[in-house]
Amino acid sequence: MSKSIAFIGVGNMGCPMAENLMKAGKSVKVFDVSKKMLEIARDKNLEIIENLDDLITADVETVITMLPEGKHSKEVYLGENGIINRVSKDCLLIDCSTIDIQTSIEIGKKASELGIKMIDAPVSGGVMGAQKATLNIMVGGSKEAYEKALPLLKIMGKNIFHAGDLGSGNGAKICNNMALGIAMIAASESLMLAKRLNIDIKKVHEIMKNASGNSWPISVYPPLPGLIDGTPSNNNYRAGFSAGMMNKDLKLANKCAKQVNASTPLANIALEIYDKFCEEGNGTKDFSAISKVVGGDAWNYPID
Repeated sequence: MSKSIAFIGVGNMGCPMAENLMKAGKSVKVFDVSKKMLEIARDKNLEIIENLDDLITADVETVITMLPEGKHSKEVYLGENGIINRVSKDCLLIDCSTIDIQTSIEIGKKASELGIKMIDAPVSGGVMGAQKATLNIMVGGSKEAYEKALPLLKIMGKNIFHAGDLGSGNGAKICNNMALGIAMIAASESLMLAKRLNIDIKKVHEIMKNASGNSWPISVYPPLPGLIDGTPSNNNYRAGFSAGMMNKDLKLANKCAKQVNASTPLANIALEIYDKFCEEGNGTKDFSAISKVVGGDAWNYPID
């Protein structure tokens, strides 16, 4: 019997990740609660399963999940009909969701009790990174589980990091996205200041890419259109990584900081800004659209 990968959660990130596994010759079957996402996956020639109960079959040797929040991961793995009680002990579990550390450890502990290897492996790099298989993947788990997962992770990503024990992947991702949320606001402030000063934004952008003010939002994912092709700002801010997801990650960072008594003043301000932006109905827009908040009356770009 040929072995297969069960992939749960084929949204903006999960679908291209599953597609890259398929293109690499892996047998992949996918499930999502969204019928729309399943139809998109079908159009990509992925094998879709419309009922989660039918996904976990004897041929499944790896389960990969890419879910929005910890409550979803917990339900899928540990719920009444959770997959953790349905897979074989030889099955590898890879949770690529960005969730709270406690939930990640709780799920992993249960898997370990059953003799099942599991890693948390959240990703960074956005939809473009998922499509191009250039994701950064941060892994938490045992060395043995990490090494078992590595061949699959290398298909989906470019830079794979073993951060430490289970939960460390999510811890590293939360730290990364805290910095990213702050950096996107900073990039927006800088470019909008250039606009108000009547300096050519393209020239300022080029200078910043090659100077000490460079950052990932500047060099890869700018918050204003007309600077780098293929970015959400050039597509009416249709989400690659939504403002709502960034807001969620900043809340996770805030929770972690409080638990360990860490001082994160800039992250706290970033959370307030994204909170307000999402409360005003912008949660589904790309997180780079935060430039609209910064830009005020000088911001005049198309947005869906």
